[in-house]
Amino acid sequence: MKVLGIYGSPRKGGNTDQLLDRALEGARSAGAETDAVYARNLRMSGCLECGGCDDTGACVVRDDMQSVYPLLEEARVIFLASPIFFYGLTAQAKAVVDRSQALWSKRKLHKPFEDWKNHESGRGYLITVGATRGKNLFDCVQLEARYFFDALDMSYEGGIFFRRLEDRNAVRENPETLQEAFNLGLRAVRDEESSEPDQAI
Repeated sequence: MKVLGIYGSPRKGGNTDQLLDRALEGARSAGAETDAVYARNLRMSGCLECGGCDDTGACVVRDDMQSVYPLLEEARVIFLASPIFFYGLTAQAKAVVDRSQALWSKRKLHKPFEDWKNHESGRGYLITVGATRGKNLFDCVQLEARYFFDALDMSYEGGIFFRRLEDRNAVRENPETLQEAFNLGLRAVRDEESSEPDQAI
């Protein structure tokens, strides 16, 4: 099984990276093959809303996002990880989400509308941290994640959300958060495996 981790933080090696590292480690412990996309390293534009993908389901903008599309389509489990910036995803993570409009167009072209509620491409999870304790801190980012995964024909399965983590290594001072991330990766793979049709003849 292919599992993809999307690293959405602009800060290398910080809390978000460490949590996603552990989630992918958990996925590998369950037998999955993992890939990683570091949004901060991608040379890409945001969606141009040019309509180039409307008739083909393929993005016409030739940049680093072209190497990401196959990973999004191959993965059965995707972890989207981002710190909270102004109650939403980082600009780097949001650019990846916005450029997935092409896959939304592809879904519309190839899947009957009456089947849209059936997500057939796997499961998506969100890993996010915020520095404050705001009651609504994760509301917007969860909506973003839900519709991102819907564009990929994946169900949104929730995730793990941590408040009051700001210093670069705050998760190391709270080892239970890293264990929770590991457990999420392990559980996500097992849940997806258990939902796959029996291949035995």
